Amino acid sequence: MIILKRHWLIYTLVICLLFLASCAGKKDNNKQTITQTANSSKMEPKSSIPTLFIHGYGGGNSSFGGMLKRMEAADFTKKELVLTVDVEGQVTATGQLTGSENNPSVQILFEENKNNEWNQAEWIKNCLIYLRDTYKIDQVNLVGHSMGGVSALRYMTTFGGDASLPKVQKFVGIAVPFNNFVELSEGETMDELISNGPSVQSERFADFVNGINLVARDMKVLILAGDVEDGSLSDEAVPVADALSVVSLFKSNGNDVQYKVFYGKNAQHSQLHENTEVDQAVAAFLWQ
Repeated sequence: MIILKRHWLIYTLVICLLFLASCAGKKDNNKQTITQTANSSKMEPKSSIPTLFIHGYGGGNSSFGGMLKRMEAADFTKKELVLTVDVEGQVTATGQLTGSENNPSVQILFEENKNNEWNQAEWIKNCLIYLRDTYKIDQVNLVGHSMGGVSALRYMTTFGGDASLPKVQKFVGIAVPFNNFVELSEGETMDELISNGPSVQSERFADFVNGINLVARDMKVLILAGDVEDGSLSDEAVPVADALSVVSLFKSNGNDVQYKVFYGKNAQHSQLHENTEVDQAVAAFLWQ
């Protein structure tokens, strides 16, 4: 009887071990399936259209450097080229566009990084001429942070009618003072501003109104703003009302416009291009 009991215990133990091993195998297989499903559905087919990233006032390589590294690590884009523009407007290239369908990114750097928006608009034009002449590029996306976004829109409302230049397919403005730091007027609501435009227009904004007809009507637009929630309705530099002031203007031009406000300490002006939620919003708009 003792021998039979021992055999029964050994048999039971073996069955239990086999059952546990089977369960563990099923768990591993399930985990692998979930990972494969997530990876296979995260991206739409990529293209060879380059996206130009333009820093703000006083900015440099680090302004969009972190965002591009994170996006590249997530396989959204491949940073292929850096174009540096000197004060005379001469363009120097580091790297090259390969023509691969990898959503290539181009970082734009201004040596004179505190220059005005009119000169920077010319410099952006020079970068596009370089891409056209060197790589036969005829389509681009533009992403601008702060003054970089102002200069990008200044470029489009000044040179947008030049059919010889690459066409801007998508534009992203991050914390951009389109209305030159004008806040909400007394009694004005954010909903009214978004629907009708700002009740007080700066000279800069008036220029954009006069030149909006030069902006391609089929260009898609994403406008992002920050609110640090300290009562200022701003990102500590640019009022939310200022960043969103162009939503109505683009819509009146026939553009498809999206906009979003980010909140909290990571929505501070210089932190927006370090905010992973902003990364996701920009990547989804450009490439998904």
